[in-house]
Amino acid sequence: MTKAAHYPGNTAPAPARGPRPWPALVAGLSLCALLAACGGGKQIVRRGPAPQPPARVWPHVEPENPGASNAVLMRAISLVGTPYRYGGNTPDSGFDCSGLVNYVYRDMLALNLPRTSRDLAGYQGPKIEPTRLASGDLVFFGSSGNVSHVGIYVGEGRFVHAPSSGGTVRLDRLDGPYWRDHYSGAKRVLRKN
Repeated sequence: MTKAAHYPGNTAPAPARGPRPWPALVAGLSLCALLAACGGGKQIVRRGPAPQPPARVWPHVEPENPGASNAVLMRAISLVGTPYRYGGNTPDSGFDCSGLVNYVYRDMLALNLPRTSRDLAGYQGPKIEPTRLASGDLVFFGSSGNVSHVGIYVGEGRFVHAPSSGGTVRLDRLDGPYWRDHYSGAKRVLRKN
């Protein structure tokens, strides 16, 4: 074939084409680059999440007033799933943390407690060591010496509380990462008959 067939008026013959080295060269270089990428560099080891400390063993402590404690415990657990609402203090309106505590104790025992978590922390009653918690005790959380949250201990390291906006009343563990780091103490408000 001549160039003239493609370019009218050009009568010069087309240059002869020999084997092209480029495709083989490009393929060879690509293969070398691929093999070099697979064989070199540091090996990356992917690990799962950091191991959590073992779950704490919470001793069973018999409450001073088992009947009152059981009433508080059952009522508090029955409210799990109720929406959080700042300033709320009824199942219909929702609860904030201290509103939940007040409602449960008032509804089950006709016991009127202070309204805020800070005032509840100052309420009469002995401070309780974590290993001496009994169901019905109040557990407090905060930081820098300030109490900002309260819940009702239900046993086995768990407590019922109304945690935050957008949430619902729920059960959590005292040894969960956030609660363990912000635990500030407990009070016993239920006494022997």
